[in-house]
Formats: sequence, structure tokens, C-alpha cells
Amino acid sequence: MDLEALVAPVVEAAGLALVDVEMRREGKRRVLRVTVDREGGLDLDTIAQVSERVSRRLDVEGFDPGPYALEVSSPGVERPLRGPADFGRHVGQEVRVRTSEPVGGAKVHRGRLIAAGEDTVTIATDDGERTVAYAIVAAARTVVDWDEALKKAKRSER
Repeated sequence: MDLEALVAPVVEAAGLALVDVEMRREGKRRVLRVTVDREGGLDLDTIAQVSERVSRRLDVEGFDPGPYALEVSSPGVERPLRGPADFGRHVGQEVRVRTSEPVGGAKVHRGRLIAAGEDTVTIATDDGERTVAYAIVAAARTVVDWDEALKKAKRSER
């Protein structure tokens, strides 16, 4: 059963973007984890409503892998980047990209995401710009500079 195809219409009808769907075994239980997002972030009421709608859709479609827990959540502050659309939404932000093979002599690239095309992303690192093909991206996520975030928070308190 294509879980993404079942869940995506429900999430999109709620005005949200589907970030990820995965079924995992955690200890003795199975967990269906649905990650959703929207511009400006999410609140708990929205997540609860979407969770209820996803659960109903899965019941109606006869999804029955045995006992499982459904978890609907946001991707958090440091968000995983999984494809061109994710990268495109985060141009201008700080990212960390790990590649399966070296690019510019390194497998880990941290810097500002400056471009996201159909086949590649470009990251402005301390060592210069790195253009990386999606095909060799092993893992990627946005990165928050916590020191800078705390400084901004303290300035806004004044």
C-alpha cells in the first residue's frame, strides 16, 4: 500500500505540505510517522486535526499492518531536506549536506544554501561554493546557529 498516496491528499486538503511518511519498527511496536509543515509553522491544534483525518483515511482504506502508533508532527527547527522542493523552500538558509562521495575534497558541506535546481544544489561554504548533485546527497538538513538565535532573542527582549 502506498502510504504517501493515501496520506498526501488529506494533508494537502488541510493546507499543509507533506514532508515525509515512514513506517518503522521501534522496539516491539510499529510507528507510522507523518511529518507535515506549512509556511509560518504549525500549532498543536492543527497537528491534532490532521492526525485525526489521517487516521480516519487509513481506516477507510483498510490500512492494517497490525498494531501501530500514528505520530503526526512538524519537522522541527532543524529540518531534514529530502528533495528539490525541500531544498527550494530553504534557499538562503544555513544547511548541512553530507554526500556519498567527496565534492571539493569533502563529504560534509555546511553553509548558506544559495541555489536549488532540478538536479543540483549550491552551497556557499567557508571554502567556496559547492555544487552537489541530488544523486549523491546522503543526508541534508537545515541548521540553526543557536548562538546567533540567542543573541537575537536577547536583543528583542530589550
